[in-house]
Amino acid sequence: MNILQYSALQLAEKIRKRELTVVEAVEAVFSQIETYESRYHCYISHDREQALQQARQVQKKIEDGKINSPLAGVPIAVKDNICTAGIKTTCGSKMLENFVPYYDATVVEKLKAAGMVLVGKTNMDEFAMGSSCENSAFFVTKNPHNL
Repeated sequence: MNILQYSALQLAEKIRKRELTVVEAVEAVFSQIETYESRYHCYISHDREQALQQARQVQKKIEDGKINSPLAGVPIAVKDNICTAGIKTTCGSKMLENFVPYYDATVVEKLKAAGMVLVGKTNMDEFAMGSSCENSAFFVTKNPHNL
């Protein structure tokens, strides 16, 4: 079965049982991004090296028994209106296209504490004023089921 076909809980279980590594899970996501991003335009930003570094750290914590969250090792993306330390947060707006927060939003802190690996920030309507991703200042995100 393809790594990306597992639910988050199934993937975390495979990682806990050492049937897969966190790095393999993150690489599978980036393989998907490389294949489809130019068609769907889902991400405003993503950082493979940062995600892989985080994946290695989480893998070590899992192996050392320092983290036992039911979602440890699962790659995630967050909407670009959620602050992430050191990663651009634009809210889908040119007005914030260079804003890089120095702190993580509480939800990001909790996701990281649970051992989830942030792969990127997803596109959105500018300042969340819409629901279709057609009003981002950067590009329209396509629906993979109905381009």
